[in-house]
Amino acid sequence: MKRHNYTQMKSVTEAREILLSRFDLNAMLPPEEIPTMAARGRVTAAPVWAGRSSPATHQAAMDGFAVLAASTFWATPEQPKFLAVGKEAFPINTGHILPRGTDAVIMVENVPKPEADPITVEAPVFSWHNVRRIGEDFVAGEMVLPEGVEITPWAQGMLLAAGSTRVAVRRLPKVIIIPTGSKLVSMAKLDGDLPSDRFPEFNSVILAGLVAEAGGLPEIGAIVPDNVKSLTTALKTALAAADVVIINAGSPAGTGDYTYQAVAKLGEVLVHGVSMLPGKPTLLGQVDGKPVIGIPGYPISAMLSFEQFVAPLISGIVGKLISPRPALTVYPAQNLPSEPGLTEFIRVTLGRVGEKIIATPLPRGACTITPLDKADGLLVVPALSDGLEEDQPVTAELLVWPEDIDGTLVVLGSHDNTIDLLATFLKRKDPRLRLSSGHISSQGGLVALGQGRAHFVGSHLFDPETNTYNVRYIKSYLPDLPLKLINLVWREQGLMVAEGNPKNIQTIQDLTRPDVSCINRQQGAGTRLLLDYLLKENDIEPSMVQGYEQEEDTHMAVAFNVHSGVADVGMGVFTAAKTLGLDFLPLTLERYDLVVPESTFNDSRFQILLEVIHSRGYQKAVAALGGYHMKDCGKIIWEQ
Repeated sequence: MKRHNYTQMKSVTEAREILLSRFDLNAMLPPEEIPTMAARGRVTAAPVWAGRSSPATHQAAMDGFAVLAASTFWATPEQPKFLAVGKEAFPINTGHILPRGTDAVIMVENVPKPEADPITVEAPVFSWHNVRRIGEDFVAGEMVLPEGVEITPWAQGMLLAAGSTRVAVRRLPKVIIIPTGSKLVSMAKLDGDLPSDRFPEFNSVILAGLVAEAGGLPEIGAIVPDNVKSLTTALKTALAAADVVIINAGSPAGTGDYTYQAVAKLGEVLVHGVSMLPGKPTLLGQVDGKPVIGIPGYPISAMLSFEQFVAPLISGIVGKLISPRPALTVYPAQNLPSEPGLTEFIRVTLGRVGEKIIATPLPRGACTITPLDKADGLLVVPALSDGLEEDQPVTAELLVWPEDIDGTLVVLGSHDNTIDLLATFLKRKDPRLRLSSGHISSQGGLVALGQGRAHFVGSHLFDPETNTYNVRYIKSYLPDLPLKLINLVWREQGLMVAEGNPKNIQTIQDLTRPDVSCINRQQGAGTRLLLDYLLKENDIEPSMVQGYEQEEDTHMAVAFNVHSGVADVGMGVFTAAKTLGLDFLPLTLERYDLVVPESTFNDSRFQILLEVIHSRGYQKAVAALGGYHMKDCGKIIWEQ
């Protein structure tokens, strides 16, 4: 079978232009007429002309007395005019029709005794004073809304005032989403637990929501197994009912590219492969004059492909423009290398530290989903670049309100689950505040703190010479920075092994066995330094440990490697082992501290965070995780 590789990838801009220019979006769907009461947010398909004037009669603009202006001329306080009520002066309220023979309104406040008859007029009024004249807003036959504008609540009111109870609008496209994958299970139809060899299908739910936000009418089709015949049949069926079809997954390069084969058989493939990361397997095509978009299966790839191609397509059909996101200058918390030749989109959290806004990258794997929910901004790495440099200014597209950034505390350094829990309790304490964490190792965190790229850091650097934690490293990296060292937890560090400990690993010495593979933490991580210390204490060279050079950035990532069988053992904290059902061999109890500059400590936002740390609710939740001891939680251990 012929392989369909991405040998002619298009840039994001070029691919989008090919797709949008292939269809006459303005005339792709016939307009429809709907009740004006239901037209909010829709786009007019033709000019709307007033069927009546507004106002249709002369109306009072103030409460008072309707009069003939000429009857008040020459009135003064010394020589007032007296007008008979019901004959020369008529009580009237705002919005009421002027009586015949009147052309002005005297405000009730300007009549000395409004209950008297006749009334006293002490100053003249002029014709049409305090009056809304016929057609003041618009007159019958005048255009009140042009074609191609979005109908707002104010426009709805104007249309009804003009006598237009129905309005012609651009039709909303029906978008059918076809999820593919023989191992996927619809969570809506799941009865009982998900089988271990199956995966939940959730991309279609996200895509349906995005379709609705863009202005389309989403419909989720049945999951299609991984074969070209089934997908071709499903695509034919969808095209008979839809205006746009999205195929999710099924588009990798190679013989398994079922989307390519189905679209090529029924219509035309316009673009196969886009030079962006994630999202490279995107396919753009047309069948019977209808757009068909093959979106990659990984969540972040799928959403990015939607943003770049499907969203502008739907917006064009419904007649709306996609406003560019607000942008600002930010500073990456770490180096972000990227593959040259591909435009990469990196989701980040943002927080203001001093005068800079720090961008902390979220996991960049296309298969992850948490960055979609947690991201504050989006960095774009140009195709001709090999990445972004740490602490160098770049532009970020904002995904949140700017004020959210000012409520964010940035914590870098060592990873611990108690930091993630702290973020939850902080948000609960004060919804205006957020915690943005980046895992760059304890030593990396201290360096970042010295460069002004974090509000505080998490650290657990053990000093074997003094048998203490963090102080010697702080004096080395941050000798002149006034700060406080605050304990968060004591935690159990040990070896994580598969459930049942099939390799019968018992001590550090077992890491040298030829049948045992290890997974390590990244350089600068406190856990790695602790492992190095224990290896040295047992006269073990790192080269004697199989997998010593294999690195991960978090305890949970190490635990997952053991859980999935990539490695037999890894060093980490008890709670990570517990979360994934691993066995845990405790080795030591270590102190995990927060390194807090004096400027951060005195910040009102950190004081609220400190209240959370001291709270019974937070400490109880940490203890429930297992493997933590709270004896010094929130205590200032040392000051500089």
